[in-house]
Amino acid sequence: MSDVATTAKPSRFALLANPTRFLELSGWVQPWIYALALIAIVAGLGLGFAAPDDYQQGSTVKIMFIHVPFAWLSMMVWTVMSASALGTLVWRHPLADVSVKAAAPIGAVFTFLALVTGSIWGRPMWGTWWVWDARLTSVFVLFLMYLGLIALTRALDEPGRSAKAAAILVLVGFVNIPIIKFSVDWWNTLHQSASVIRADGPAMPMVFLVPLLTAAVGFSLLFFALHLTAMRTEVLRRRVAALSRLAARSAEA
Repeated sequence: MSDVATTAKPSRFALLANPTRFLELSGWVQPWIYALALIAIVAGLGLGFAAPDDYQQGSTVKIMFIHVPFAWLSMMVWTVMSASALGTLVWRHPLADVSVKAAAPIGAVFTFLALVTGSIWGRPMWGTWWVWDARLTSVFVLFLMYLGLIALTRALDEPGRSAKAAAILVLVGFVNIPIIKFSVDWWNTLHQSASVIRADGPAMPMVFLVPLLTAAVGFSLLFFALHLTAMRTEVLRRRVAALSRLAARSAEA
């Protein structure tokens, strides 16, 4: 048996657990994600607003190309945070709680925009800005959950004290995601049933489907780019805070 000690090569997951390594990789990749997001959003919205009017809804249907991606992202961001919450509670990943804290404000903005654009779309279609149906109510609850999570993560300056509580709140709140998704199937609501993700294929004409999916990809890439930026900012903020505490202890000694 050789006397020379061998060390296992760290996995990519372990490398990304290193905040310094994360800052290096994210700094390199995020400009590309921003660029791809811009291209996809411009292409999707350009194709969408050039599409013909709907035979029932007229030109008002075109708000769909921003409302639907916002609505999808409101749920997707919470799902990403739920995966990060598992990283905090199960794998103790050092960047998992950073991911949760960084994603919450972005998810809150997307959810707010989904509610606003949905109200604007609903006014000419339903004759009212707001109704307390299952879909609208569950999305509004999601928005309140985002605000509560933001308040929780900012109530305590020490990250370790709020990380576990935030992770538990995120995982408990995840039960609302399938409620939002299937509310139109479980209850009688003003919203139409799913027309894109269906067992028998999309029911939407391609002239609307292609721009919608392109815009959704673009806004999704925008979220990931913003998420990386927010995570980088939080990592650097925590480093500055740690250095400030160290300097204060040194001054007291």
